[in-house]
Amino acid sequence: MRLALLSILLSACPALAQPSADLLSRLREGGYVLYLRHTSTDFSQNDSRMTSFKDCASQRNLTDRGRDEARTLGEHVKRLKIPVGEVLASPFCRTIETARLAFGKATATNDVRGGPVEAARYEPLRKLLSSPVPKGTNRVISSHGNPFVALAGPPYLAEGEIAVVRPEGERFSVIARIPLTGW
Repeated sequence: MRLALLSILLSACPALAQPSADLLSRLREGGYVLYLRHTSTDFSQNDSRMTSFKDCASQRNLTDRGRDEARTLGEHVKRLKIPVGEVLASPFCRTIETARLAFGKATATNDVRGGPVEAARYEPLRKLLSSPVPKGTNRVISSHGNPFVALAGPPYLAEGEIAVVRPEGERFSVIARIPLTGW
């Protein structure tokens, strides 16, 4: 029954299916931004008592499932030969850990940090989403749901979902959304 339901969902919602051959070809050429919401976290935890970004004990962290999801995501990107250049991450432990498990590296930056859903707050992120990415590579941003929805609009990215973004100078376009199960 579950398999039949998944088949119906995939046929009814192409965005849930494996990336098309055309999209994979474009991603292999590079020039895109892969905006990744961190993988699965423990919602019984929160960031309210956090004293610094290095204080992982007082943040919402990845679950073991989230760690497995991040590794699997990275394996899919590698298997599909999608080139990854710079990997930027919000300085929260969950976003850095997601990036490092998936791509083997992460540079923490406040430019992609989460917070309230206010577009003006995310001007540095908008610039990163709009700025050209060299051909032959793709920029990865490991961050949160709020910054992306503030700039691109709803719906929220699910944990572990990637939005494929085409930089267009002062603007950007979301050309695909790939859920964890879409690889």
